[in-house]
Amino acid sequence: MLFSGKVSVITGASQGIGKTIAFELSKEGAEVVLIDIQREKLEEVTRNIRASSGKATAYCLNVCNFDEVAETVASIIHKHKKIDHLVNNAGITRDNLLMRMKEEEWDSVMEVNLKGVFNFSKYVIRNMASNRYGRIVNISSVVGQMGNAGQTNYSASKAGVIGFTKSLAREIAARGITVNAVAPGYIATSMTENLSEQVKKMFMDIIPMRRFGTPEEVSHVVKFLLSDESAYITGQVIGINGGMLM
Repeated sequence: MLFSGKVSVITGASQGIGKTIAFELSKEGAEVVLIDIQREKLEEVTRNIRASSGKATAYCLNVCNFDEVAETVASIIHKHKKIDHLVNNAGITRDNLLMRMKEEEWDSVMEVNLKGVFNFSKYVIRNMASNRYGRIVNISSVVGQMGNAGQTNYSASKAGVIGFTKSLAREIAARGITVNAVAPGYIATSMTENLSEQVKKMFMDIIPMRRFGTPEEVSHVVKFLLSDESAYITGQVIGINGGMLM
């Protein structure tokens, strides 16, 4: 199997893209470490992976909490001795026009979507550097590249993830660690299901493939970027958007 003996940490793993990535990596033999703030959903995903003969452990925490992340990463390394993969997937939306946006709507999105990436990356890279090996994949978004009305907070956070990815890739490439981002377009998940039919039609009209993507299509790209087949790829942003942005 592709990831036999590897330890893969996935944030935002209780649903949607994160959940799908967790199952994908588990099927390839990775010991997956699932991170999320939604305890019941997280425990259900963990049980289902184990029921499928996979190896999974779960940690319920807020990725925004600097000290809590430090303690969790230390605990993971103590238990598993290493971390090979980090997928920074945890993310939220609090959509609103800027004129109506509340400070909390801005701050909460930046905290989860950007600071969460900083927190986990900071504490994972020391172990990866010691082992001279690591793969980090950050989940950005097409709106971090092209913008979207009503999502200044989300767009800014995901654009920040891209800048973070490129900068960190330059810092740690010589240590055998690659850092890349994927930028999904409209992916059919519970998050996008809450959008109005009018908004869904608007997106469909600008997607040349005339369909929405699936979490599995994102997870396949993430799997490639975590594999040794992508060993000479770092600092890149891979669009998964059906041609929505070219």
